[in-house]
Amino acid sequence: MKSRKSVASRVMFAVAGAVGLIASGLAPAAAQQIPQGWFKVCSKQADNDICNVQNIVMADTGQMITGISLIEIKGKVNRKVFQISVPTGRLILPGIGMQIDGAKAQKIDYALCFPDRCVAEAAMNDKLVASLKKGGELTLTSVNFQNKPNPIKISLAGFTQAYDGPALKQSDIQDRQQKLQSELEKRKGEFEKKLRAEQEKAKQQQSN
Repeated sequence: MKSRKSVASRVMFAVAGAVGLIASGLAPAAAQQIPQGWFKVCSKQADNDICNVQNIVMADTGQMITGISLIEIKGKVNRKVFQISVPTGRLILPGIGMQIDGAKAQKIDYALCFPDRCVAEAAMNDKLVASLKKGGELTLTSVNFQNKPNPIKISLAGFTQAYDGPALKQSDIQDRQQKLQSELEKRKGEFEKKLRAEQEKAKQQQSN
């Protein structure tokens, strides 16, 4: 018979694996961000109902910069977890600093790392949720392998509606993904056009 702890760990690993699927490597700190906004998805896994309120911030390249998840599991396993996903290439000991507006930063320790991202984790409680609902901006700071802090600011606008409201339907999720893909392709095209223009300008300066 499998222990409750092992079942909980397996469920949490599966949920964590669903966050930041397109993350790879270390995103440039200066990369323009594509904010996804807050949304909730719910699903059933074995004997558990899982709801995940999340926000994923990506660069123009489609690379994940930061992923946030507030996960609630009900059923055979009952657990509430707050997770932050960041690209790899981070110092583990500093963890991730979490600051809501001007409040004191709280350290969130890393729980596990995948080949493409690392996940920090803390217990989710009513106090944290209430602070997020009241807050205006969430700042998450990880430290990269060059020992430089990488603060990412995320608006908390829409968090309360996502947390208290209904989960997205499958059709809404697909529509969201299609719009995101379209936006990424548009920005990628603009970036490549700008890069070609810069390269042509450099060639002309060399020939003069």
